Amino acid sequence: MRNPIAFLVIGLFFGTGIGFLWAASQGITLDGHDHATGHGATGAHDHSAMQALSVADDGTAPTLGAVLHPDSVSGFNLELTTQNFTFTPDAVNAADTPNTGHAHIYVDGVKRARLYGNWFHLDDLTPGDHVIAVELNANSHSPIHVNGQPVRVELQVNAP
Repeated sequence: MRNPIAFLVIGLFFGTGIGFLWAASQGITLDGHDHATGHGATGAHDHSAMQALSVADDGTAPTLGAVLHPDSVSGFNLELTTQNFTFTPDAVNAADTPNTGHAHIYVDGVKRARLYGNWFHLDDLTPGDHVIAVELNANSHSPIHVNGQPVRVELQVNAP
């Protein structure tokens, strides 16, 4: 009888090697996202410490609006409206380009999600009053500011 553990080890060894070769052939590196630089001394992913990306309101600056729609089954559907802004999920953590990036959603001051489009379903809200905040962020996660003010909206909601 053959040893199944030996075959498992051999399979894992060659399978891992083939996986690394395939990844390398696709240009994938194991660099990852460097948390040690640009994120403060702790290396934590603290976006509040990042430099704000400021733009002047010359008519081409991004704008943000938001509406909460009660969902017919549970929670709320958050609808964002933007002008002069393009969601770029493929460029997250890349170099900043004007008027592109993503949004961060906060519930009662706690970051809930990163958003790459105009709609988001909010559920799991405890009963009571909540503040839903949304801000536009550049590819580097830096908050976008226009004339020194963050491009941000806050909504009050009472969850049943």
